Amino acid sequence: MSNINPAKNPQEKYEQPPYPEQEQEVPGTEEALQPKADHGEMTYKGSGKLAGKKAVITGGDSGIGRAVAIAFAREGADVMISYLSEDEDAKKTLSYIEEAERKAVSVKGDISEESHCKAIIQKAVDEFGRIDILVNNAAYQMARESLEELSSEEWDYTFKTNIYAMFYLCKAAKPHMPPGSAIINTTSVNAYDPKPILVAYAATKGAIQNFTASMGQLLADDGIRVNCVAPGPVWTPLIPATMPGEAVKNFGKNTPMKRAGQPAELAAVYVLLACDDSSYMTGSTVQVTGGTPTI
Repeated sequence: MSNINPAKNPQEKYEQPPYPEQEQEVPGTEEALQPKADHGEMTYKGSGKLAGKKAVITGGDSGIGRAVAIAFAREGADVMISYLSEDEDAKKTLSYIEEAERKAVSVKGDISEESHCKAIIQKAVDEFGRIDILVNNAAYQMARESLEELSSEEWDYTFKTNIYAMFYLCKAAKPHMPPGSAIINTTSVNAYDPKPILVAYAATKGAIQNFTASMGQLLADDGIRVNCVAPGPVWTPLIPATMPGEAVKNFGKNTPMKRAGQPAELAAVYVLLACDDSSYMTGSTVQVTGGTPTI
């Protein structure tokens, strides 16, 4: 019994706010983030749940996407990540996949464009032969204090990145996904508890919730499960790149856990939804919100 590590109080597992004052240019980088995020680099241990699977993860260079890529690779999957522009972050994520002795592939570009979404899927098929897991994780957000600050162009870009891209990617991937495959979408606690400074982002996250529920029903006869994860406040480069200073400083403070979540704390949920352990789950949402109610 003396060799068993005692459980940690989840409120105290990671640093609590206030976080250091910081600001980054969009979309932000892991290198500049303080404190550093935990993606499970030192802790995630696989058990073969995804052995031989082929996965595509959008926004896989950093944040939740990096944590999922690490977990998938250590569970035995070959992994392709797509990313917007953060080359160094992408290289780091690829190195973790390779350290797990899995095939690592990346594609750079803007998923708001349908042609690029089709190119992502085509490259995955060229590299892997099929797609067993599609994780629609990449998203755009920008905090705006007033409606006047939110331009029509930004509204359009937010929807194209966050919800149009899911449609583009799912439609392109479906012919290459055998029965038993899984699609996992990233929604948000903002689908239930929308913040006034995130009007466009929150609206897309509500749309993702419904998109997932519909797709889960639509693709059931094809043997493809579609689920989503609703994170609460998670500490990623997107936060100091898109939120005002006071919001960054106190990020996650108002949750019952009294802190931001770490990407590593979500990875196991994506693994669950990707593997056969969740074979009777489709159209579902798993909330990882630090205790913020979603009912």
